[in-house]
Amino acid sequence: MENNATKIFGIRAIIEAIASGKTVEKVYIQKGLQGNLFSELNALIKKNNISSSYVPVEKLNKLSRNQNHQGVIAKISDITFSSLEEILAITTDKTPLYLLLDQITDVRNFGAILRTAECTGVDAIIIPSQGSAPLNADAIKTSAGAAFKLSICKVNHLLDAIYELQAEGIQIISVTEKTDKSIYDLDFRKPTALVMGSEYKGIAPSILKISDAKGKLPLLGDIASLNVSVACGATLYEIVRQRST
Repeated sequence: MENNATKIFGIRAIIEAIASGKTVEKVYIQKGLQGNLFSELNALIKKNNISSSYVPVEKLNKLSRNQNHQGVIAKISDITFSSLEEILAITTDKTPLYLLLDQITDVRNFGAILRTAECTGVDAIIIPSQGSAPLNADAIKTSAGAAFKLSICKVNHLLDAIYELQAEGIQIISVTEKTDKSIYDLDFRKPTALVMGSEYKGIAPSILKISDAKGKLPLLGDIASLNVSVACGATLYEIVRQRST
């Protein structure tokens, strides 16, 4: 398991932390900071959708207690991440329910999904290490603390994780409008990994292609889609209903 520190100091240290998959809540940057190394860090911050703000040096000195911060301080999430192997090991004696999030980018949607997942008995959340919303203070707050109660796993590639789950006898069910079948026609009593897609692109075609089943929620109004956290909640409670009857 991986547990992150509270703060790290210095441009190179923060670059390495981001590159290694650490969850960075926020980066504080000294106003006017320049240079090639800072440009590299700034590009990583933007690529990984990490919250940042420019502050006076006095703020950095206060945060670092006058350690050598080189003009940059990062706050690292206190969330502990599990490996996929650890997640599989702790669910061998039950019918597991996993939730795979394919590049959910809105932190409040992410937090809301975590909250509902904890309330509905999801065993673990699996997210890609790149391209997802950061598990930052906003996401943790929106989750109402659920982020600290759930097993959360970061993987390099969701496809590889899916193949491993399927090898363990776990069905992959994608919630997508690109199907004629309703989620109410699917059997969730089996070991299941539920896939929810990004707010704008939905689930990647490569994941849809290897899914064992696909289902959609009925939409009776004029709006063509649901918010992803709402769709996730509705589907998770259908799983609760099926598994409790």
